[in-house]
Amino acid sequence: MSDETADRGQPRAATGWGLAASAYVFTVVMMGTTLPTPLYPLYEERFGFGTAFTTQLFAIYALGVIAALVLFGRLSDGLGRRPVLAAGVVFSIASAVLFLIGSNVGLLLVGRVLSGLAAGIFTSTATVTVLENAPPGRERLAGSLATAANMGGLGLGIMMSGFLARFASGPLFTPFLVNAITLVIAGAALLLVRDRTRGNPAAVRLQLPGIPPESRSIFLAASPGAVTGFAICGLYSAVAPSFIGQSLHLTSTAVTGSVVFLLFGASATAQLLFRGQTDRQLIIGGTLTMIVSMGALVLALTLSSLPILVVSAVLAGAGQGLVFMTGMRAITAATEPDRRTEATTSYFVLAYVFMSVPAIGVGFLAAEVGLAAATTIFALAVAAVGVLGLVAAPRFAAR
Repeated sequence: MSDETADRGQPRAATGWGLAASAYVFTVVMMGTTLPTPLYPLYEERFGFGTAFTTQLFAIYALGVIAALVLFGRLSDGLGRRPVLAAGVVFSIASAVLFLIGSNVGLLLVGRVLSGLAAGIFTSTATVTVLENAPPGRERLAGSLATAANMGGLGLGIMMSGFLARFASGPLFTPFLVNAITLVIAGAALLLVRDRTRGNPAAVRLQLPGIPPESRSIFLAASPGAVTGFAICGLYSAVAPSFIGQSLHLTSTAVTGSVVFLLFGASATAQLLFRGQTDRQLIIGGTLTMIVSMGALVLALTLSSLPILVVSAVLAGAGQGLVFMTGMRAITAATEPDRRTEATTSYFVLAYVFMSVPAIGVGFLAAEVGLAAATTIFALAVAAVGVLGLVAAPRFAAR
């Protein structure tokens, strides 16, 4: 066998183009998952549903994420990274097309499920793909790009949708058309992405959640951060457009998109800026920041103040980013390598369950006591769970 023939079976070397392409694809797909957020009031007006159904429309996305984590979490190990990411891009394009049609609520529900499946696939596969595409000496850059693509993509999708809906024609059409075009480009960009896996269909299996014995203690300690952090993300993503309109009397999708963008942008920024601090410092600082953000949220609703709401979003995002990042890396460090995917899948499943369930609760509670009161109850619950996170903080490394 010639050297040339032998080399064909080897993955090509990582390049800057592959790193850029993988980060771009990750970003664009995550953008698509949050496009509907600023548009929920427009859908409520068009189809005549209320906040309770809006939260369900959001929650069904989270169910899609969880399903994808279980069904497709280990698929790339057997089929390769690029084929699985390509499937995620296809799901994302299909979701955009259904929202482009947008003729009935059923299409929106199916579109959100498909968007959740795409997000779940990318959550479990895209981060490692970005890291595997790092040229020698660029590993730290790749880690930062993966973080920015994930949380930053979520924020950019919200902001883009809000501004296009406000300033372009067809507010319920144009954001998804632009997203569909960027996704087609992403599909082509996958050709530049390095795939280190050789492909072994026999290795394909479900990735069932589980908590290995060696990491159960730290998993329990990290759980309050995952619960509160993603519950806050769910609240702002599903309910913020309604309370910005109802409590602050602001109907601009650009304003809504900007406020929620600040949450996800602050999450990504905080992770990049403070990742060098000790786990214990990050857990304590992040948890306290989230508790303060909930106080600011209640104050913003009480005073009908947009500036205070902006402060709340920034603090909430920064706190969420710090506690979730820290919990993930602590669980990974405490778990044997061959069971890390199992443990991190469990962590993500916990996070996405609490991203959806509290948001649904706020939606139904708002119908009984009003949106401001329901949000205040949510804020108090987050603060109470946050205290549990502070109690568990000594379990994290102090150096």
